[in-house]
Order: sequence, then C-alpha cells, then structure tokens
Amino acid sequence: MFAAYASRIDRDHPLDGLELGERPAPGARPGWTTVDVRAASLNHHDLWSLRGVGLAEDKLPMILGCDAAGIDENGNEVVLHSVIGQSGHGVGPGEPRSILTERYQGTFAEQVTVPSWNVLPKPKELTFEQAACLPTAWLTAYRMLFTNAGVRPGDSVLVQGAGGGVATAAIVLGRAAGLRIYATSRDEARRRRAVELGAVEAFEPGARLPQRVDAVIETVGAATWSHSVKSLRPGGTIVISGATSGDRPSHAELTRIFFLELKVVGSTMGSKDELEDLLAFCATTGVRPVIDEVLPLDRAREGFQRLESGDQFGKIVLTCS
Repeated sequence: MFAAYASRIDRDHPLDGLELGERPAPGARPGWTTVDVRAASLNHHDLWSLRGVGLAEDKLPMILGCDAAGIDENGNEVVLHSVIGQSGHGVGPGEPRSILTERYQGTFAEQVTVPSWNVLPKPKELTFEQAACLPTAWLTAYRMLFTNAGVRPGDSVLVQGAGGGVATAAIVLGRAAGLRIYATSRDEARRRRAVELGAVEAFEPGARLPQRVDAVIETVGAATWSHSVKSLRPGGTIVISGATSGDRPSHAELTRIFFLELKVVGSTMGSKDELEDLLAFCATTGVRPVIDEVLPLDRAREGFQRLESGDQFGKIVLTCS
C-alpha cells in the first residue's frame, strides 16, 4: 500500500527523512481492526517524529500520521482515537501507552490498524476531511479549554499563536462556547483571520490586552511565555500543550506566578470520552474545523513543507481515494 513514512531521523533537516512509497499492508491482530483511510491530517508531531522526538531509530521505517477518518471492516464511517493503550484495550501486558507513530504504524497510508476500542462513529454531519482534523489538535484544544482551563461562558481567554492547529481550534471552540477570545500572531493576515473566526480582537505578540484574562492557551512556548503570564488576572490559569518556539523562556516570571497565585497546567491530547464529546459538539453546533489545504496522499511532501514553513492557517489534510 502507498504511504508517507519516516525512513531515517534527521534533527536538523527533518524532511530529508520523509519517504513516499509502498509499505506492507497491516496484518491482522486480535482485538484490533483495520480501517481504510479516507482522510488524515498533519500535526507538528509528525515533524517532531522526523526529528526523532518520540520516535526511536529502531522503530523505523515508521508510517507517520496520528489522525484519520475512514471506513472500518464492517463498512462503518469512523474516526480514530490515536492514543493506544489508554484503557488497556488491544495491548499486551506491560506495553506502555503511546500515540500512533511512536510504537505503532500511523495513518498516512491507505490502511491503518488500531485496537477496536480506539474506533468511534463519525457523525454524518462531518466530512471525512473535517473529522480527520479532530483527534489531535482539536481534541487538545478542547481539553485545554473545557477540562484544564476551567473557563465558563463569558470568561476571557488569550490564545497565543493564531494559525496553528491547536490555537485555531481554541478560537473556534471558545467562540462557540461563549468565551471572550483574544488572539496573537506576528502576521497581520492571520490576525484578521482570527477575528473572522470569532476572536474579539487580535494583537501582535506581546501587546497589552484590553483586560487581564481568565486563562491563556499556550502552545508557542518561550517566545510568548512572559506575555502569557503578564496577561493573566490574579488566580488565572495558563494551560500549555506545546513549545514550538522552545521550552526555555528567558523570563520565567516566577515571582509573578506565586505572588498572583497563578496556575500553570500541562495538557496533552485528550481522552476517548472527550473526543466523543468533541465530535458531538461539532455535529450539534455546526462548528467545523478550519482546513488550510487538502492534498492527495502522494503530495504529502508539499503538506509537510507548508507545515514546516509555518505558513498554514488551520489544518492540512491528506486524502486517499
């Protein structure tokens, strides 16, 4: 079967390790099911995998891709939850929990096999392309907002780095939930787009906000950390799920954090139950993932290049016929 996969690790030039070509189709495994992939979406995790973060040399070659929607063995339209072993289903004793592409072949292929427990029904209201955007970036944003930030309708939230998958999802989901969303971006066009998607206002990074916010959605890391801390009201919460600009800020703002009793909460992915809730939320409210570009699987390299450049706004989706 045709696939996009990591053939080697290159920390400085990750796309040099990306290959497109034939890989063995997945074999049968008790308690697992094979899904014909119709659409799969890119995440920064896929670039990090090519750099060797979370992916060991002895696991190569590894088909990339965490997210997918497709058709299961019984002809059902499904969405995959990409955390394998979260409940113990489908893995052997002692096998650690992981996401696809760390220990198990991923979704950038014509077929993927996962534990049957990891398969959820795709709402009929969503296309395969839309559904494929949800299990990583959108699920991460959903958990950050509604589980870890503890915000309620009417609260204010700063979303750093508008344009990235998680940040874009947080803007759209937050607006739909009645939150007052502010956003930042270095790019003027992205700031305008953030407002079109529901942000009250969008600012250059580091700009003073009209008010201190109840929570900050942080995925940028070092470049925006000080601004995130300074933008919080006393007792507010920063939820962080990534650090694309680095994980060692020059100003940690520790005095401000303890003096104002701020909370810093780490957040990673989300549970199957949260993904089920997110799918229902999108189906019933009309919220749809923001898609930057849809490409056939054989043009996956173009999608990776766009993701690496940071030029995208929303998700990049790969499709299989």
